[in-house]
Amino acid sequence: MGWGAFTGALIGLPVAALMGFQGMLAPRGRSELLAWVLFVVYAAGAGAVIGLVVAPRIRGLAVAACGGVVMGLLGWLFFWLTVDPVLHGRLPTWSVSAASEAYRNLVADLLHGGLVAVFLHELLLRWVYTSRSEPESPPAGRATRVVIVGGGFGGLAAAQRFERLALRGHGVDVTLISESNFLLFTPMLAEVASGALEPSHISAPIRAAVAFTRFRRGSVDEVSTTNQAVRLVEATGVEWIPYDHLILAVGSVPYFLDLPGVSEHAFTLKDLNDAVSLREHVIGLLERADHSDPDLMERRRLLTFVVAGGGFAGAEAIAEMFDLVQGVLRYFPGIAPDEPRFVLIHSRNSILPELPTELGSYALERLRARGIEFRLETRVVGATANDVELSDGRRIPTRSFVWTAGNRPGALIAGMGGEHAGNGALITDSSCRVAGLNGVWALGDCAQVPDVDNAGTSFPPTAQHALRQGKVVADNIVAVLAGRDPATFRFRALGLLVALGHRTAAADIRGHQFSGFVAWVLWRGIYLVKLPGLEKRIRVLVDWLLDLIFPRDIVLTARSVAPERPAAHAAEKAPQ
Repeated sequence: MGWGAFTGALIGLPVAALMGFQGMLAPRGRSELLAWVLFVVYAAGAGAVIGLVVAPRIRGLAVAACGGVVMGLLGWLFFWLTVDPVLHGRLPTWSVSAASEAYRNLVADLLHGGLVAVFLHELLLRWVYTSRSEPESPPAGRATRVVIVGGGFGGLAAAQRFERLALRGHGVDVTLISESNFLLFTPMLAEVASGALEPSHISAPIRAAVAFTRFRRGSVDEVSTTNQAVRLVEATGVEWIPYDHLILAVGSVPYFLDLPGVSEHAFTLKDLNDAVSLREHVIGLLERADHSDPDLMERRRLLTFVVAGGGFAGAEAIAEMFDLVQGVLRYFPGIAPDEPRFVLIHSRNSILPELPTELGSYALERLRARGIEFRLETRVVGATANDVELSDGRRIPTRSFVWTAGNRPGALIAGMGGEHAGNGALITDSSCRVAGLNGVWALGDCAQVPDVDNAGTSFPPTAQHALRQGKVVADNIVAVLAGRDPATFRFRALGLLVALGHRTAAADIRGHQFSGFVAWVLWRGIYLVKLPGLEKRIRVLVDWLLDLIFPRDIVLTARSVAPERPAAHAAEKAPQ
């Protein structure tokens, strides 16, 4: 705030000179000196507000400039249209004529706000960069080393929180390790698989989000809690990185329950590669089916799409695959509209158990009305390249099997010490600290954090929880370094949303239920706002607008390959 006031007054001087040159500083009989003093004081106050609002959110130069311009607009509304008339014994009218009279002051305030935000942004970034190289730290004068493993919602939130804490003088040496150099916005992943969104539009570069955090692209395959170091494997080799505090935010990986053939033949939907591969696979099958013999059993396999798991990921996957196939059938005249078959397999008697029963029933009815089949209270017990075997003894012939029915923490968490939950997650205390492991914290999908307000329960592995756990862990580490007790993590979910395709969705927001088109608008609006980065929001919005006008793209980027097992396919004739 102090830096903001100083920068505001400093930038206010040339702006005041420009205004004085145009005769704008001493209207209505005021002395020019008094006008200069009043404007500089106003500029310092405006700069303090800009510093208070813009400075803690170091994102990018364009975002800072936009924030400064907005604050300049608000300052013009407050001072020139409200305070200035009162100082001259008149009531503010906020009329068109009053706004027109103060128009030149609006230009000056917008210029001042934008320049102050830009200069303050660069000044603070340079200060953060300098202070990071020599942070405060207790042991032997060196920096406290914090290593974050995982670049998802929780890990990135922790790194961003540390950068903001650095502005307040809490300096630590932070290293973020991630296998990918971007944050993936997973709620929109199914739309990438259906071709509604471009893959790069739902991924934000980590280096841009945490510009002053050390970033290492690689994987950690071992943690030595005795020596307090992690083993980093990257393209250039292997390196041990020491830590004083370790934050584990590695998420989860698909778990196939050791079912025969499932891991070899099922598609998953966890990252961009999965989504792009699934889309290419579906379009490739349509290309083959368009000219295949309608009497072949293989044709049935090519046009049958199976998803295992009736949770959020499974419901969105089957809905988006349905929209993709039905949306591009116009390009494939050899396939009748009623030929493609879509099947969702779920072990319970209703889908979307996370939502209230009414919304789960609504989703089931809407998807069934479109022709999607459901195998409820049924499990997948095996899979081959030709079919999926169910617990009731039936087999579904298919070449497209998507698995969303199970996840668990990866091998790194399984090999850690400490206490583990039934799903393999590390059990933490209420402050996200792993018991029995010195300086180790865990959050997100790989952690089971107890909910102290609901005894015997833990927080669900959702993005909204991981984001807030990341911030709390960063605050707690700083508190521990200062000799204070870490805070308890508390959070009540804001709501749950699931897209059901065909411009419908279901939403439960703070106990208020929405469905249909209204829920679909809420889904898109809320997730568009939460998407990191203004640029990505604009790109996604453009993708959505184009999707309303034009059909899905059917371009295949992969090279053509020979048909799978042509001899076997030729022998599998269906009866006449």
